[in-house]
Amino acid sequence: MVKQGTSPGNQTQYVFAVNADKTPCFTASNLERLKSGLEDYVLRHANCLDTMCDYCFSDREHLKVGSGTVCQEDKHKRVGGTMEVVIVISDLLESTQHCSRSCNGKTEVLYFDNFLPSPVPHLALSALKKIDWKKYGLILANVNDQDGHVFLEWDNFPSYVQIQIALHWYHNQYPTRQKNGPGISLLKKGIKNALDNLKAKHEGFLLSSHSRKICSYVPDLARSIAGLIFSSTDLDFQGDCLSVLGFQTQEVERDTVENYIQRKIVTVIGMNERKPQKDQEAAPFLFFDGESETSFFEDEEVEDRENSTHEYDATATKAYTQFKCLATMLQE
Repeated sequence: MVKQGTSPGNQTQYVFAVNADKTPCFTASNLERLKSGLEDYVLRHANCLDTMCDYCFSDREHLKVGSGTVCQEDKHKRVGGTMEVVIVISDLLESTQHCSRSCNGKTEVLYFDNFLPSPVPHLALSALKKIDWKKYGLILANVNDQDGHVFLEWDNFPSYVQIQIALHWYHNQYPTRQKNGPGISLLKKGIKNALDNLKAKHEGFLLSSHSRKICSYVPDLARSIAGLIFSSTDLDFQGDCLSVLGFQTQEVERDTVENYIQRKIVTVIGMNERKPQKDQEAAPFLFFDGESETSFFEDEEVEDRENSTHEYDATATKAYTQFKCLATMLQE
């Protein structure tokens, strides 16, 4: 148990309690132990409870956890170190209203220095303020520093979501007499790596406001594409479309196809957003005029289809070409 704060009225006690059911083995990495400890800290409402709060959580598997690690190499007589960051985001249950300890929309930031709880240093505060939170769909309203005990406050933040952040800095050689800590750039990179890790592990999560706006149209788009396939009376057209999507039978349900298309589009949006800005490319035209110079298929492919024994009418051919163009993009 460690006290944090200068005056008795501002002191806060916290520690990562041991969970007998989820205790990392001795061979677990420092990062894995930090993950496990922060998960338990969240589930027990900052260790106010001995076990997981049943009002707010169903189980730990529903927690979204991201982590990032950045290393600083040894230079001359300066001992290098490692910056580890873990972020836990949880969607609280509807029964949260019955829990007096449920979150208030603020994000607590825990800081550890060489395996010991420590007040959040000013450099870490600066790094937190410099993160481009809007890229992750978050709007930072305020950073509340109470003698090293830090809370982040958000604008337009849902009340049922809880975020916890843990930062850990330790030297690569121990023991050491040096007191050097991480710089702002190292802290920023560690936090960004953890946020990017969360986005990569959970499709459609932590998207920017622009991407979320695009995603709001995805259900209608997926419904329209599925409707195009299943409303066609041309069984060959249906079979080809389903085959492009990876379905082997025409007996597949429309809802299954619609959900698959929706999931793949959201995945593509998330993948494009994770690319560096300079590497992002404009999405290809999903629907284009057949006479357009922009085409993803050789003219011979269309001619072969027109000359086949199972001829498509002009509308079906154009619809299939447009659909296959979209499906190709989704499979990349």
